[in-house]
Amino acid sequence: MIIWINGAFGAGKSSTARELVELIPDSTLYDPEATGGALSRLLPRKRLAEVTDFQDLPIWRRLVVDTAAALLAELGGVLVVPMTLLRQEYRDEIFGGLAARRIEVRHVVLAPDETILRERIEGRAALVGAVDAAEAAVTARSTGEAPADAAARSGRWCLGQLDRYRSALDGWLASDAYTVDNSVLTAAETARAVADAVTTGRAAPCGIVQTPEPTGETLAAGVLLFDEDDRFLLVDPTYKPGWEFPGGVVEPGEAPARAGMREVAEEIGLRLDTVPRLLLVDWERPQPPGYGGLRLLFDGGRLCSADAERLLLPGAELRAWRFVTEAEAADLLPPVRYTRLHWALRARERGTVLNLEAGVPVG
Repeated sequence: MIIWINGAFGAGKSSTARELVELIPDSTLYDPEATGGALSRLLPRKRLAEVTDFQDLPIWRRLVVDTAAALLAELGGVLVVPMTLLRQEYRDEIFGGLAARRIEVRHVVLAPDETILRERIEGRAALVGAVDAAEAAVTARSTGEAPADAAARSGRWCLGQLDRYRSALDGWLASDAYTVDNSVLTAAETARAVADAVTTGRAAPCGIVQTPEPTGETLAAGVLLFDEDDRFLLVDPTYKPGWEFPGGVVEPGEAPARAGMREVAEEIGLRLDTVPRLLLVDWERPQPPGYGGLRLLFDGGRLCSADAERLLLPGAELRAWRFVTEAEAADLLPPVRYTRLHWALRARERGTVLNLEAGVPVG
């Protein structure tokens, strides 16, 4: 099990985590800041200079999942992870990766008053405690600054993140995590509040679908469903970043179109009356850690308004759905899926089937 302690920079995550491992038997502290610090020594300065936050490095997000899984495999028990996650897509990617490894996550957010947060960050003594040396090292490595200057820069950056933190807390974060207001609590008292919430079940396991990681190439079927305005349906998975088409992996011995129908029924509670028509086949090249494979998109037809009103979402797998235009999808879909969508819509317009290799039509 993982207890993930979230919150703004300066909320007291690290000090709470250190107290928490003293309260929970068989627990170990893992601070992903250390992973960021390691990357500052592994990656070229040019690559580090491309980001202002090592969370924006895909390798960091992968390594956090891999390191946490490796620590639990080695040590067992409970892993206490103090780490700010303000971007929901990063939460989806990391927590989804952990769920795929059958690792349960209890998500807790520390939410002291903003005045207290500012005092902790702005004070010089508090700044040293709030900004981890590893984070300062990342900045120093990428800019050539002295560590002290890098720490000061990081402090200013932390203050600049408060708006993002409040936006996350007012939106997805409060509903995803168990909130502990530690405005007037010491680190020890906060740790006891977290431990009590976990043991009593108030901080419940995150309900994320446990999608096994592939061990080889996969065949997946997606279905485009249209409304009366010719917009198409997208869904927002809890276990990976970005929006997606209804659909999923084709099981062994299963016909791809039937797999798409099954996934539509499972994901949104809608049973299609007819077998959907194939729009395109896209070969996705292997790109570690993924294995690639074939991706099929089908035309599931048009839904009447009554059908749309009957859509149901499994909370452990999908958090939202919406009908969008092609232009709107550009801001929701990852580039690979958007390219696939673009050509699927062209195939639908032309009444044909397209063969793609890595998103490019061939033949």
